[in-house]
Amino acid sequence: MVSIDNLSVEFSAKPLFNDISYVINDHDRIALVGKNGAGKSTMLKIIAGLQQPTSGTVSVPRDATIAYLPQVMTLTDERTVRKEAERAFERITEIEDELNRLNNQLTERTDYERETYMDLVERFTHLNEHFQMMGGLNYQAELERTLQGLGFRREDLDRPTSEFSGGWRMRIELAKLLLQHPDVLLLDEPTNHLDIESIQWLENFLATSANAVVLVSHDRAFINNVTNRTIEISCGRIYDYKVKYDEYVTLHAERREQQLRALENQQREIAEARTFIERFRYQATKAIQVQQKIRQLEKIVPIEVDEVDNSVLNLKFTCSIRSGDFPIICDEVGKTYGEHCVFKGVNLTIRRGEKVAFVGRNGEGKTTLVKCIMGEIPFDGTLKIGHNVQIGYFAQNQAQLLEGEYTVFDTIDRVAKGDIRLKIRDILGAFMFGGEASDKKVKFLSGGERTRLAMIKLLLEPVNCLILDEPTNHLDMRSKDVLKAAIRDFDGTVIVVSHDREFLDGLVTKIYEFGNGKVREHLGGIYDYLDRTPQPSFGECPIPVASPPEKPSPKGGAGKGLYAEQKAQAREQKKREKALQEAEDKVTQLEAAIHILEEQMSTLEGSQDISLYEKHGRLKAQLKKAEEEWEALI
Repeated sequence: MVSIDNLSVEFSAKPLFNDISYVINDHDRIALVGKNGAGKSTMLKIIAGLQQPTSGTVSVPRDATIAYLPQVMTLTDERTVRKEAERAFERITEIEDELNRLNNQLTERTDYERETYMDLVERFTHLNEHFQMMGGLNYQAELERTLQGLGFRREDLDRPTSEFSGGWRMRIELAKLLLQHPDVLLLDEPTNHLDIESIQWLENFLATSANAVVLVSHDRAFINNVTNRTIEISCGRIYDYKVKYDEYVTLHAERREQQLRALENQQREIAEARTFIERFRYQATKAIQVQQKIRQLEKIVPIEVDEVDNSVLNLKFTCSIRSGDFPIICDEVGKTYGEHCVFKGVNLTIRRGEKVAFVGRNGEGKTTLVKCIMGEIPFDGTLKIGHNVQIGYFAQNQAQLLEGEYTVFDTIDRVAKGDIRLKIRDILGAFMFGGEASDKKVKFLSGGERTRLAMIKLLLEPVNCLILDEPTNHLDMRSKDVLKAAIRDFDGTVIVVSHDREFLDGLVTKIYEFGNGKVREHLGGIYDYLDRTPQPSFGECPIPVASPPEKPSPKGGAGKGLYAEQKAQAREQKKREKALQEAEDKVTQLEAAIHILEEQMSTLEGSQDISLYEKHGRLKAQLKKAEEEWEALI
């Protein structure tokens, strides 16, 4: 469908891509992977036509459509949620207006025998079929299903977009792209602003309803559930794997081993050739062999080995003094804003050393309860912080709160105390801020770099209770794995607010679900919770309810398998529903065409036109076949 040919990109004479070629086919689900700075986002912008390559071409068929969701975009607040989402159907509304205009002309005209009238009928028929194929008869229902799938309630649809946060407005933009049903959908970190339920809905939508998809994401579970092809960008080249991410990781490791062996053999060959040249350079009897060796060396193309970031990222949260047995106790805790009740009657007890997760839809109160625990906002009820509890808090916007004018070194120097100040350079090096990177100003850091810097500040605090609100946002997969290991090894108590299922899997042993003003406790890991908890079915992509597994795995292994089985069942159900809808649409289209044709045949001129009767017979036969196909699917 879309062909990328001999693509090269240079920034300040430094090559980012070099002579890259590949094809995006219909129904490809491609994950673009590579280390930070490899050019993943740049690749999406080039495919979207927003950035020009240094050389090479991106060939897109004339009638193909491409939609692109960037990580950051400028949003407007001039409409309601519904009106903003309806902009995705501008083409449908244009066709609807044109159909009304043509219909008025057909009603007013009486010159049925004229060729221009027949042309008008043909145009109306063709346009009406196209209108129905584009979903013109039910686009409002599709709009509501999509917005609800992404977390909006029905009552939200007529609220101004200005009343929503930036994350919710990004969901509206995502909904607009999905509703357009583009031929190629480009998504750059689409799950950053979604909760678990919305991510699951998006997974189902992309797997069953989208055409070609190319995405960049650090959510391992998401890309594994959506993609069937992985393209790695490394050393300015690409490596194309026709497998999902987890399988790619294994194949990537095997390829790197092969590269290392080939490089070792090449280096040995070069060394032997140079030794021969030096030894026999001045012997006339060996002159021919020496020249042959020199030519061989000139022809050797150096083998490049995939770049590996060997920087050490060792996270270790040091537990301070021992806390009491119950660090946090909530007794009938509630929070309201005016007439809006966020939650009420919250009763929970977190024991020393427990690692728990707060999950639920955005806006249900996860961060609000965290702020209650931190004493940042007033609340109803009783909330007790246990004896000797020292809390280290990573807020959702912690990385953005860093002072932009300070350097990385100054940021840590201002919070370090005692002998630790003598080790700042070592600590920064361990977090990949070694050398000149420590002198970079915070305002020039990427989102992931800011998050790592904020984590360093948290490490310097002596704590025995960690509260982390969305700590993995903007972190790459490697950094998330290291953070997960550090939390798992922490001896204190941990509360994690996160929508990243892979991050939570094997980390927490208790889930607190926030929803409908209540907080419910679930024992077990994240996949145990997902398997046992009925998830709301959002429109076209329901998530089936599963029975509790007999022996839930503490690390979510069994639950993970059952969850995958549910998703497969959901995809099959969606396919059946889609086939049924297509069959119904076909019957409707044929009936409409036959109706228009019969009106033509009822005229004096039409009754004498044998070709109309022949066409009517063919359409009747097609209708009968379509009805049989429709009945077989019921």
